[in-house]
Amino acid sequence: MARLLQASCLLSLLLAGFVPPSRGQEKSKTDCHGGMSGTIYEYGALTIDGEEYIPFKQYSGKYILFVNNILPRYVRPGGGFVPNFQLFEKGDVNGNKEQKFYTFLKNSCPPTMELLGSSERLFWDPMKVHDIRWNFEKFLVGPDGIPIMRWHHRTTVSNVKMDILAYMRRQATLRAKG
Repeated sequence: MARLLQASCLLSLLLAGFVPPSRGQEKSKTDCHGGMSGTIYEYGALTIDGEEYIPFKQYSGKYILFVNNILPRYVRPGGGFVPNFQLFEKGDVNGNKEQKFYTFLKNSCPPTMELLGSSERLFWDPMKVHDIRWNFEKFLVGPDGIPIMRWHHRTTVSNVKMDILAYMRRQATLRAKG
């Protein structure tokens, strides 16, 4: 049994060695600003089929992870896959037509990179420093509706998970100390 455990650990380490470091991830995560007015509970969005408006206040008291993803074919129900999270209708995250809850999230959290990108390759207007750079940027909102963290689009899911769990442990320790 011990030999099997050693072999699986070595395989994991070996596979981890093949994962190249991401470029520009010097700030894979940023902590959000304190003291912003308002909460995410003032907003909502349409479900992916556009049939129902979901007010985010229904998630009050829970942590919410927002992930910008414009590739719905990879997460839509079907082919035996049923997501265990709510999918929302596609909408703009930057520019004049950006969804209001993304405006709130972006204004609450500093960007993960200093560079926005090449204006020839960007297709929205106006461009702002807090804009979402690419698909899969993530925002964590706390049970009180206040944004907590923002992650770079190349941050791995395992790093996001570790950050969230570490944050939740710190909060539990603070509550226990009273």
